[in-house]
Amino acid sequence: MAESAAALADPLTLRCGAVLRCRIAKSAMSDSLGSGTGEATPEQAALYRRWDEGGLALSIVGEVQGDPHALENPGNLVLHADSDIDALREVTHGATGDGAHLWAQLGHAGALAHDGVGRRVGPSALALDGLTCDALAVQEIEALPARYAETARIAKAAGFTGVQVHAAHGFLLSQFLSPLFNRRGDLWGGSLENRMRLPLAVVDAVREAVGSGFPVGVKINATDGLAGGLTEGESLDAIRTLDARGVDLLEISEGTYFPGAPSSSEGDGGGVHGFCRRVRSEVAVPVMAAGGFKTRGQALAAISAGMVDVVGAARGFVLDPELPRHWLEEPGEDPAFPRFTGPLPPGGITAWYTMRIAALAAGAQADYDHTPETALAAMTARDLDRANRWRKSFGRPPASSAPAKMS
Repeated sequence: MAESAAALADPLTLRCGAVLRCRIAKSAMSDSLGSGTGEATPEQAALYRRWDEGGLALSIVGEVQGDPHALENPGNLVLHADSDIDALREVTHGATGDGAHLWAQLGHAGALAHDGVGRRVGPSALALDGLTCDALAVQEIEALPARYAETARIAKAAGFTGVQVHAAHGFLLSQFLSPLFNRRGDLWGGSLENRMRLPLAVVDAVREAVGSGFPVGVKINATDGLAGGLTEGESLDAIRTLDARGVDLLEISEGTYFPGAPSSSEGDGGGVHGFCRRVRSEVAVPVMAAGGFKTRGQALAAISAGMVDVVGAARGFVLDPELPRHWLEEPGEDPAFPRFTGPLPPGGITAWYTMRIAALAAGAQADYDHTPETALAAMTARDLDRANRWRKSFGRPPASSAPAKMS
């Protein structure tokens, strides 16, 4: 192996003692392959087994919920006391059998909960164009760390080899960190110290639940990408505190999925990569950048320059499940990203990749022929069917007892 490729192949030992076999990871994506009742499926088992066999170090399962009404998508997993542990173990066993780690991304969609199925809540009530949510009551906030901890315990019992606390992209914990979305005047809002209170309480509760030898990562924004949102300076202060808490891997991303915000899925990673370099100069926790790595040259440059400890890709793995093997070989082969032309429907590109994930899980990617338009139609129909199943399984979201909305 050439010296350059060896930088990507170098194992990484985390603080807890767990070892990542190389420096290439799959960042969380919403695979949308759950049963529609929160359970794991054979399709998910096939998908994550395929990525494990491709040589990655770590695969993160996007948006694993502890609350069925906090879902981001009706294909999400929900871990609770009655979960089908055997089905989950089919996923985790296959995904780790060749040496990879599989982490559950502990999520709560907050104001971005799936419409008509989830309960849209946040630190503060919002009435924005295209998005409204209710404010969480104090007792609801106080109950969240224990909920996350229980989800982490179930994940560990089901064979996940680590967990990641999701505090990015405008989901609930990201909302608490952001002064744009957190307008509370109590202990849970205002100063950065107060806005960090819930995310830190969640991290502490999760760590206590899984023990010191089990990886606990955190995903956080460099910035929200919105005027009045989380800034790099505040994010760095939060990261220093997380470093002192002993987290094992910090994944840095940017942006939110709020209306009018730059899409978190469409960026080139440039702003994140520069911020990662600054972070690595100030903290000891290993740093992973989410996205922006489309070629091996980009990944090698980031590792060799000390910008990050781990490169995180997502869509590249959908195009080429053996991406790590190809990047670790000479001369190295990059995934062929599609070029979409003409006016595209909102969400069409995301839908194209989402439906390609389904094709990959079924071993049918060679026959994949969706356009963004047809993929969006297929995904919408599938989500509607699963949302109906979700409501039958979990009921409709509970009514809010929170204060009235404000703009």
